[in-house]
Amino acid sequence: MADSDGITPAEFGTAFKRFIDAMNAEAAKESSPLLERLRAHLGGDPGRMPIVSEDFDNYEHPNVQVALDKVLYSVGRTADLVGFSAPNKRWQQFAFSDLLATNSPYGRISEGPVDYVNFHLEGDRTLACVQYGLFFVTSGDDRMTVFVVGPPTLEMGPRTRLRVEVACSRREAALALLRDLTAASKELNVYRGKAISLAPGQYGVQSLVKFHRLPSVRRDEVVLPDGVLDRIEQHAVRFSDHAAALIAARRSLKRGILLYGPPGTGKTLTVMYLATQMTGRTLIIVTGLGMGGLGTIGQFARVLAPATVVVEDVDLIAQERGMPGQQTSPLLFELLNQLDGLADDADVLFVLTTNRPDILEPALAARPGRVDLVVELPVPDARGRRRLLELYARGLTLEGVDFARYVEKTDGASPAYIKELLRKAALLAAIAGSTAVQPEHLDAAMDELAAGGELAKRIVGFGTSAYLPPAPSVGPMRPAGFPTMDVRRAP
Repeated sequence: MADSDGITPAEFGTAFKRFIDAMNAEAAKESSPLLERLRAHLGGDPGRMPIVSEDFDNYEHPNVQVALDKVLYSVGRTADLVGFSAPNKRWQQFAFSDLLATNSPYGRISEGPVDYVNFHLEGDRTLACVQYGLFFVTSGDDRMTVFVVGPPTLEMGPRTRLRVEVACSRREAALALLRDLTAASKELNVYRGKAISLAPGQYGVQSLVKFHRLPSVRRDEVVLPDGVLDRIEQHAVRFSDHAAALIAARRSLKRGILLYGPPGTGKTLTVMYLATQMTGRTLIIVTGLGMGGLGTIGQFARVLAPATVVVEDVDLIAQERGMPGQQTSPLLFELLNQLDGLADDADVLFVLTTNRPDILEPALAARPGRVDLVVELPVPDARGRRRLLELYARGLTLEGVDFARYVEKTDGASPAYIKELLRKAALLAAIAGSTAVQPEHLDAAMDELAAGGELAKRIVGFGTSAYLPPAPSVGPMRPAGFPTMDVRRAP
């Protein structure tokens, strides 16, 4: 039925639709300087150009940046970097084509400042990585753009990865450029040959890679029973020295070592010594929250081989299945999968440490390439304690100190305890105004270290053998299911 003006509802709807279509058509004619520059550079409508993309894990951001710096400015290529603006770009998950669409919900793309984020590398090095940027690239006769959106710097929102998109009228040229970028990011990997640790960020959104500066450890600083360090070196260092011959003989290079013993007996120091000897290898340290990222760590080891993966306190994730009151940890299966999934020619060494070998899962040693060598690091005997006292007294002036007396008094002490004993004695001497460490300073240091009772002594490494179950009456203590090396001194 017509209204008082003679216009029916249907006629009004048709007219309103024509009005909206006209408004959209006029809006489509609008452009921006950045869109015009894209059109001129690409030689056509940027919204109709083929786009190829690649997503990278967030920890690959610095690797992608060094690849961009090399590939986009190599012989035959030039690039000009500009920034872009889009509403709420730090919170949105969008692609380049979304910004180019006529009816984009993000609004018209326009030029803005280039956004960077700093990554702290080894030492004091800092690498500025493009967080939001658009490269105008000329490669011979081809004109293309490279659109970069980095992972979120704040752990919020759905976007968790780095995205690189290449637009070009020739799809083959875009694919070739993306292949070059991917290959360069692997070749120039900033983590290769460095000591790193990895832990998941809050809510699992961001993986945090931290570089470590390891101390240089000399061989005489590692005080172990005779022959123990030789055996460890053979399985770790010498193995890699002859990698080519082993591969030619079709022998697997992947291998594992388990170091077990009371706290403070030198497990971590032994690992640091191996790192000193095996220069050029990537050292991946896994502890605490990093154990939740074993899958990622396995990827690191494959890409960065030759590599050494150190899993400290492995008993936290590798307790024997079926133990009373214990549920099987999915991290155990992840660790086993990582040990099994390496290629035979991957020079990857797993070093596991634990204070509790008695609760470890025997399946860790069920296949070659998991754990091939198990070594006990016991508390030192009298000869070892003498060597440790002399080692940690280096640089000190001693007056009237008879080491034989303190070798006897430190029976049952770990290397960590003896190191702390000499440090505290030096402090007490300095407080007393003495230029030399005297017996009274060592005695006072022992008294202070024992002041907290048995627990305090164990914390600093005295009597740490009490942390381990008693040794069996016949033969050396050994984790169930593990081959072992007998380094326990005879009673």
